[in-house]
Amino acid sequence: MSDVLELVDVSVVREGRALIDQVSWSVAEGERWVILGPNGAGKTTLLQVASTYLFPTSGTTAVLGEKLGSVDVFELRARIGLASAAMFDKLPGEQTVLQTVLTAAWGMTATWHEQYDVSDETRALALLDRMGMAGYTTRRFGTLSEGERKRTLIARALMTDPELLLLDEPAAGLDLGGREDLVRRLGALAQDPYAPSMAMVTHHVEEIAPGFTHVLMIRQGKVLTAGPIDTELTARNLSLCFGLPLTLERHGDRWSAQGLPLG
Repeated sequence: MSDVLELVDVSVVREGRALIDQVSWSVAEGERWVILGPNGAGKTTLLQVASTYLFPTSGTTAVLGEKLGSVDVFELRARIGLASAAMFDKLPGEQTVLQTVLTAAWGMTATWHEQYDVSDETRALALLDRMGMAGYTTRRFGTLSEGERKRTLIARALMTDPELLLLDEPAAGLDLGGREDLVRRLGALAQDPYAPSMAMVTHHVEEIAPGFTHVLMIRQGKVLTAGPIDTELTARNLSLCFGLPLTLERHGDRWSAQGLPLG
C-alpha cells in the first residue's frame, strides 16, 4: 500500500508564528482520515499544504508520489479533489449547479468557451445524484442553501476522478437534518472501495461518518496523535486535544462527545 500523502517535519511559519509545527503525517492508499482539533489548531493550514495551495516553510511534502518544489502543482492539482468554503467566493453565483460541477473538468471556476462531451455531463449528473442534488441541476449556485452548496462542492471535487479527496469542514454551519444527510452520503462514499483516499477536517466527532478509518488530532500546530480511529479516538486523547475533560461514546458506527459537569 503506497502513500498518497506524506509530510515529514513540515512547518508553516507566518510572522514568526508556527501555524503548523514539525508535522509528520502520511495517508496510505484507501485510507479515510478525519482531522480533529480546536479552532486555530492548524487543521485548515494542514489541508492547504496537502492540496498544494500552500508551501511549507520547512520540511518535505510529497503528494501522490510527487515532491512539492520539484513538480508542476497545476498538473498535480488535477489529481486532487478539494471541497472548501473558500471556494464559495470563487464560483459565480449565476452559474447553474450543473455548470458549477462541469467546470472542474477543465480546472476552471467559471464557464468560458470550453466544450463538454456527453461523458462529462453524464459523470457530473451522476455525482450530483450521489450527493442528493439531482433535482437542482438547473438551479443557480448562488440561490442554494448552505447544505446544498456544500454537497455541490463535494460533487465538483469528485469530477476529475481524483486520487485524493480533501474536505474542509463540510458539515460546518449545517442544521441537524443537513448534517445528518451529509454524514450519510459521506459514509457511503467512505465505504466505497473505488473512492479515493480521503482526509476531512472537522471540530466535531458527531460529524465522523461510518467508513472513516484513521484520525489525526492536532493542537497548537502540533500532532497530538495519529493512527487507526479504533485505537486513537479516545476520551483521553480528545480531552487533551480540546483542553477540556470530555466523555466519548460510540453508538454503532457513530460517535458523540460532551464535557463533564462543572464541580
